[in-house]
Amino acid sequence: MDEQGDSAWQLTAATLVRLQSVPGLVIMYVSIVKKQRVVNSAFMALNAFASVLVYWGYQMSFGDKMTRFLGRPDISLDQKFLLGQAFLGYLPNAPMVYFQFVFAAITLILVAGALLGRMNFHACMLFVPLWLTFSYTITAYCIWCPDGWLAKLGIIDYSGGYVIHLSSGVAGFTAAYWVGPRKNKDRERFPPDYIVLMLAGAGLLWMGWSGFNGGDPYTVSTDASLAVLNTHVCTATSLLTWLLLGILFFGKPSVIGATQSMITGLVCVTPAAVPLRLSDEELQTGDDAIHGEEAYALWGDGEKYESIQA
Repeated sequence: MDEQGDSAWQLTAATLVRLQSVPGLVIMYVSIVKKQRVVNSAFMALNAFASVLVYWGYQMSFGDKMTRFLGRPDISLDQKFLLGQAFLGYLPNAPMVYFQFVFAAITLILVAGALLGRMNFHACMLFVPLWLTFSYTITAYCIWCPDGWLAKLGIIDYSGGYVIHLSSGVAGFTAAYWVGPRKNKDRERFPPDYIVLMLAGAGLLWMGWSGFNGGDPYTVSTDASLAVLNTHVCTATSLLTWLLLGILFFGKPSVIGATQSMITGLVCVTPAAVPLRLSDEELQTGDDAIHGEEAYALWGDGEKYESIQA
């Protein structure tokens, strides 16, 4: 156990995820919208990032149980709490709060991506704290908090497949439906104005995913290393596969298609970045009681989930 090493890596991983949001996704968003939408799109993402840190109730997501779906509201930024033990791993609360904050922030910015050119900025200011409180917070508590009812059923969500990707995708699709289609002039086919900026934003997103997946074991371990390596191998394979298919079917590769395939690879590898499997001995027993969080080796050297919670 190396608490200082774990804390250092957790802060590094969180900073990488933070760079995915601002400036990573901000750069990507402004590169794919029309010129008159650039400032609004960038400002929506920046507002979402800042709002999460102020409005989000960390302890409602990871604190003491209030209901099966929500933790008890409490202060998360006082010294006593920040220096105390985090809900998982060997970390103090301070790096854990920062890490979970950047996860929550990028989720809101992903939702905002579905509303580029659709939503008024003042409406966005109202939407962010409401969705954060009544959707993300509840989902995070149910799945990621050890006291959450889905966590107790054995649901494992490594690095946000449900809490971040699925929830932001469903929210973005639903929000776009209710906000309505873009204006006709904005629905016409148009290429990104700043291809190079799009690639720069995509590069920051790819780089930051090392922290996104590598930080979720909450410790410096073999699993963290595997998560980072698997992330890059899968993403590169996805990108090259799309390039080859583009050449095969259309005669030339597509920069936009390559960027989309890169993001697809990043998202797809996230739930499988580390091996979540039963031991050979447990596979042979066939005991239904072992099919839960306690059956999985999430940490280095096969250390199991229940021993970390104890």
